[in-house]
Amino acid sequence: MLISLGFFCNASSTSVAQISDKQARKVVQAINNHSDLPDSIRQLIVVFNHSPKDSSAILVALEQVNNTWNMVATPVKAGIGRKGFANPGEKREGDLKSPSGLFRLGQLFCNDNSVSTKMPFIQTTSRDKWIDDPESPDYNRLVRGATSAKSWENMKLTSNEYYYCMVIEYNFYPMVKGMGSAIFLHLSLGENPNAGAGCVIIRQKDMEWYLKWMTPDSNPSILMGTEKMLINGLIK
Repeated sequence: MLISLGFFCNASSTSVAQISDKQARKVVQAINNHSDLPDSIRQLIVVFNHSPKDSSAILVALEQVNNTWNMVATPVKAGIGRKGFANPGEKREGDLKSPSGLFRLGQLFCNDNSVSTKMPFIQTTSRDKWIDDPESPDYNRLVRGATSAKSWENMKLTSNEYYYCMVIEYNFYPMVKGMGSAIFLHLSLGENPNAGAGCVIIRQKDMEWYLKWMTPDSNPSILMGTEKMLINGLIK
């Protein structure tokens, strides 16, 4: 069942919400009409913007029932790369763009030792690093402890951004040096999702809802790109 949208809280945002409602429905219809998604995927998060350079995006949660993709929650705002989406296959390390395509949602990390989710998770420690040095043999992988890499992302930050942090499995199968690393679904700095270096960034209360909704058997995945890409049937 498609849900009526009203995804900003204040009344002054009604017209914006109506525009986003229309965009979200158009994208969902396109996915149902054109996208040949693997049968193993039963839960899908879709993230899209209007223009490739927009750093603000819309996130929609979908579930497949009887071969039809339906929205299961009100769409929300998300932040993406500061320079928007890269074209398919053109994402590069340090370009400040989010990748376009279909990716599995992988390992969940959390600062706490308990999470309200059915998804497996790892409690983050101060020794956890995600390697972003393209010359390292551990490029785009987690290392717990010492590393010979020249640069990495600390997985336990002083801010709350990685309190919940879920890996978007971009540049995994196979991993190609220099094509981008450390692409996560993680938390915003405040109530208005900020832009980042290439990740998908949402509010904590939204993340907590998605984590309760996700189930491993449904193979949760994420589809990312501009509105035009998705309407044209982007599956990479």
